[in-house]
Amino acid sequence: MTARAVKYASAKAIKVKLTGELELDLARVRSIRRRAPRRLVGRRCQPGSIRSASCRRWSADCCEQRVLLLEQPLPRGREADLQGFESLIPIAADESVLSLEELPRAVGRFDVVNIKLDKCGGLTEGLMMAEEARRLGLEVMVGTMIGTSLATAPAFILAQQCSIVDLDGPTFLVKDRSPAVVYRDGDLFAGDDVWGAASAVAA
Repeated sequence: MTARAVKYASAKAIKVKLTGELELDLARVRSIRRRAPRRLVGRRCQPGSIRSASCRRWSADCCEQRVLLLEQPLPRGREADLQGFESLIPIAADESVLSLEELPRAVGRFDVVNIKLDKCGGLTEGLMMAEEARRLGLEVMVGTMIGTSLATAPAFILAQQCSIVDLDGPTFLVKDRSPAVVYRDGDLFAGDDVWGAASAVAA
């Protein structure tokens, strides 16, 4: 994982997907932090209790390693376990909040909501979710599934309203469509030839 992280020299942030095995997760985070000193986001699905001593230690260690966000720490359906939990770093909901009607379950449990247009039903729903999330006092993040530049392009509109942007789906394809979005120096650019007006958002 560290070797792969080092390859993303121009990235402004790296998302680290972890296992739930405490010592292994901590070793990975520390190693990546030493070799790739940029913003880190941790994603960890932990089947046990969020209030356990090991989870509290994990949260404290990630804080020490300057991890900026913990995404989806528990599986969908376990949101109530986060009620009142005082995390040292912000917690983001991904699978836990998939639609506008599910947003209220995030209050008091999450700090950020990750909106993915593929999951919520499209751009209209995503924009309504962003507006309602902010009304509820939540930060808004936009993410994407693996897809082409054209599939990712509508999320650019939502990204203008988000404090965290994670639109790296096209980078996982063996071959993207042409013309494609361009990733340069940690930013993502979509020109007129890709879709809509030329724009840039932080990646």
